[in-house]
Amino acid sequence: MKKPYSAFLLAFLLLPAVGSACDICGCFMGITPYDNQSGISLMHRYRVFNGYQQLGQRHRFFPKGVQPFLPSRPNQDTGYRHNHQSDPTDYEAYRVAEFRAKYFLAKRLELNAFLPYVMNTAQSSGQQLNTAGLGDVTVFAGYHLIRAIETAGVQSRLIVGGGVKLPTGDYRRTNAEGRRYPMLNQPGTGTTDGFLYANYIGSLHSVGLSLNSSYRRTSRNAFGSSLAPSTSTFANLFYRVPLGANWQVYPSAQLYYEHTKGEMLDGQLIQEHALQDALLGPGLDIYYKNLSLNTSFQLPVYTAATNHPAGAGRMVVALGYSFKQSKYLLK
Repeated sequence: MKKPYSAFLLAFLLLPAVGSACDICGCFMGITPYDNQSGISLMHRYRVFNGYQQLGQRHRFFPKGVQPFLPSRPNQDTGYRHNHQSDPTDYEAYRVAEFRAKYFLAKRLELNAFLPYVMNTAQSSGQQLNTAGLGDVTVFAGYHLIRAIETAGVQSRLIVGGGVKLPTGDYRRTNAEGRRYPMLNQPGTGTTDGFLYANYIGSLHSVGLSLNSSYRRTSRNAFGSSLAPSTSTFANLFYRVPLGANWQVYPSAQLYYEHTKGEMLDGQLIQEHALQDALLGPGLDIYYKNLSLNTSFQLPVYTAATNHPAGAGRMVVALGYSFKQSKYLLK
């Protein structure tokens, strides 16, 4: 019986409202036994930054008062100023609840769309800012250039593609004085972003490896702000554990690397939110018939020093449903 392997593909995006502070070109990939199956999913991502690395401050995955799934007050400003003075209580927490849809137009061609709801929290010198709202929609297509999945024992797949992030989220929010909040604290960015990616998945019997690399460029928004070109690479080493006729479990080890030079104003770098992080941690994907549960937890193994709170980790949880697709619009 054939045992196809695939990837949950590039969930390429950046937390639309988060910009470089959270997964500038981030991606999440679950391992799925469903081959060429359209589906829908609901994903929650949490990324946190705290502790000033150059001062030797400790990083915490759950800083005091932070709620990883939902902020206690979705939209509130207690007098926040984007002014890092090395206060050990400073942090930035970024959350996204994202609806995703994938549809195969043909056996080798898929379309994807992501609709995010963004929940950002930033604290500086004891003052806190919470912003929440619909973020920037992302759409992209992937073509399965290599699709060697019928071979028993050894299987491989290469997917290449690209897409665009649209400026659908609000990026003009201001405080009580009329001062616009920083770009990374807005639900949207106001920029139109284009990106390319390549994803290779190979397996030998029950052991597999997925490698994904992506590149992104952004336009300027109405205020002249944008993000520098950014890249990310994701490696996922997984093992398939079949449990009866309907259950499959995939434990994995995941390495994620991201890099950007930070924010730009009128095409010039302004030395804000540069990011170079490498994260490592376990993942666990569980499948029952057409239902899936994908989880990932990663902690930093390398973080380049900046004058901002350092990366302290990321966590992803997703629930999905795959349809039993047997026909395609295109032959």
